[in-house]
Amino acid sequence: MVTDPEESAAWIALSLVEGLGSVTYCQLLLQFKTPQAILAASYSSLCELVSKSVAEGIQKAPEDPHIAKTLDWLSQTDNHLITLADAYYPQRLLSIDQPPPVLYAKGNLQMLKRPGLAIVGSRHATPQGESTAEQFAESLCRAGFAVVSGLALGIDGAAHRGALKADGATIAVVGTGLDIVYPARHKGLAHQIVQYGLLLSEYPLGTPSLTHNFPRRNRIISGLSEGCLVVEANIDSGSLITARQAIEQGREVFAIPGSIHSPVSKGCHALIKQGAKLVESTEDIVSELKHVRLPHPAFSISPNGSLPDWTNLPAEASPVLACMGFDPIFAELIAARAGLTPEQVSTMLTLLELEGVVSHLANGQFQRLV
Repeated sequence: MVTDPEESAAWIALSLVEGLGSVTYCQLLLQFKTPQAILAASYSSLCELVSKSVAEGIQKAPEDPHIAKTLDWLSQTDNHLITLADAYYPQRLLSIDQPPPVLYAKGNLQMLKRPGLAIVGSRHATPQGESTAEQFAESLCRAGFAVVSGLALGIDGAAHRGALKADGATIAVVGTGLDIVYPARHKGLAHQIVQYGLLLSEYPLGTPSLTHNFPRRNRIISGLSEGCLVVEANIDSGSLITARQAIEQGREVFAIPGSIHSPVSKGCHALIKQGAKLVESTEDIVSELKHVRLPHPAFSISPNGSLPDWTNLPAEASPVLACMGFDPIFAELIAARAGLTPEQVSTMLTLLELEGVVSHLANGQFQRLV
């Protein structure tokens, strides 16, 4: 973590130069040793490594008004700049393609010292998928991992919430500047993460939610992690980009299977066909990553361990559950399958919903959660 304002200003100035990518940034550091030396270098010496336009940008970089804004942000509690020269820079990121020279962080930097486990999936997750992600995240945190995800709607948000239920060990890698929360409805969740975990971004303050930023940030999500768990994903989901990057980075990839009729299961099934490890419990992940040194003795709970207890429900609930399966279904079809009246089924579904066993979906269908 950089504490000297002049050094911070130099790192920030270079990161703002248009056309200066992370690979060339690192080449300049190897040649000139420090960001300050790069900024002080002559135009001709810079042109030996970069294009003329980038060399001109480097010489003008210290004048960027964005630097003062960022230094002011860094003066606030819990805001940090992490550079390649810092002890806090995650070593696992050094092995990925195009490691970010600087990272903006907000929250608890100790999260970067814990082994990470990425949990990603569909933004349009089912209630069952979100529940599964939340339970796995809580369990993995209790086992000693920091849950890494992207603060998106659906599975990402559920994973962060699950981690917060444990000890709060979670890292949200975002595709915007850290002065912007996207999506806006996750402002409360982002605030909680800052209290216990960490928000992380390679993008300067003020960077909006540009579409092309999110696939790029996914390499950091997988890069920070020992493995990547995919919970519900369409066949064209961005989560599969993260999984592919994890494979390229030599990380383990895990996937939770689902219904063959569900679109959000097809991505997971494709990964399993390609060699991802099928996961049914937290133990499957912990045992596969037994070589990872966790910060305290690992213990895991079954993701089913905290499910609602419906043993005291009326006997009529049993055939209703049995006829539902795990795909969304209309009450009329349940009644036909169970041989019950619509009124009986409606009563049972209401009771099951109150117990947290089923969810009433927006389209009028019901889905069994457990």
